[in-house]
Amino acid sequence: MEAKTILWRFLRGVLIAAVIIGGYFAYQMYYDRKVPNFTGKMDLYVYPGMEASEVCDVILASDIVKKPSSLMRVFQDVKSIQPGHYVIDSTCTSIYVTRMLHLGWQTPVNLTLSGSIRTPGILARKIGAQMMVDSAAVADFACYADSIGLDPALLFTRIIPDTYQMTWTAPVKDIFARLFKERDAWWTPERVEAAKAQGLTPEEASTLASIVDGETRYVPEQPTIAGVYLNRLHEGMKLQADPTVAYCFNYEPNRILRWMLLVDNPYNTYMYAGLPPGPISCPPKSCLEAAIHPESHRYIYFCADPSFNGSHRFAVTYTEHLQNARAFQKALNERQKAAQ
Repeated sequence: MEAKTILWRFLRGVLIAAVIIGGYFAYQMYYDRKVPNFTGKMDLYVYPGMEASEVCDVILASDIVKKPSSLMRVFQDVKSIQPGHYVIDSTCTSIYVTRMLHLGWQTPVNLTLSGSIRTPGILARKIGAQMMVDSAAVADFACYADSIGLDPALLFTRIIPDTYQMTWTAPVKDIFARLFKERDAWWTPERVEAAKAQGLTPEEASTLASIVDGETRYVPEQPTIAGVYLNRLHEGMKLQADPTVAYCFNYEPNRILRWMLLVDNPYNTYMYAGLPPGPISCPPKSCLEAAIHPESHRYIYFCADPSFNGSHRFAVTYTEHLQNARAFQKALNERQKAAQ
């Protein structure tokens, strides 16, 4: 009788232990798969060549993990992970994170093109700083442009500064394809007709817009300045736009000197009539709108306002212009004298 009792107690103990152990492992599986294991949000960037253990360490170092043991447990079974940008938040379970990394379920990033984009090199650096692609690969945009039959000089006619959502690992060709697609969408039939009403193609409008961009960032005056240059074009005058001369010298001079106006370059609008061969920068939407919806006026000339507030004074006649120019020069001389 005692032997049966001992055996029964032993078996009962084994059963209870098995239930406890089974329950423990069942809870682990349930927690790993069903219970959110994070307290906040994390932007995770996985670079090519990173091992699963490295990524796990990066996540653990963020201090948003509720139970590190759960995360480390599921990462033990990860065979491979995909490079990319991933967002981990408070809704994610441990197993979801590993599946997301293994299958490459990326969260798009914002590619923001803004500020002064005067050269392909600047464009390359802006893209390279925000995407996984190397800026040198972006700088070699001419190869891609040639492959689709685009004159590299017209690249900036196909890009409109804005914020675009893209996959962080997108290759160069996909980045440019997206930018070109968005540009084509911006040029609606109505905008094409508006450009045509000014005697411009979309490419010519972009070129004019880049000159306006070079003259001012003061948005309220952009349509007025666009109107000045269109008046010159329609009257057969040379544009004589200082920003185009600066472009000839890779924007290195701080100011335009008289001898620079003589440089023999198709972008020098002091020497060559009409619009230059292509944009001298990547013009923003406000300048594009100014080019196709310019202010209607008779102004031919303009110069900086002597108040140095970033605005300009406009003139119909050269005599008026000289008066405005003298007023600005006087104010400039006084400012320089005061600074000495």
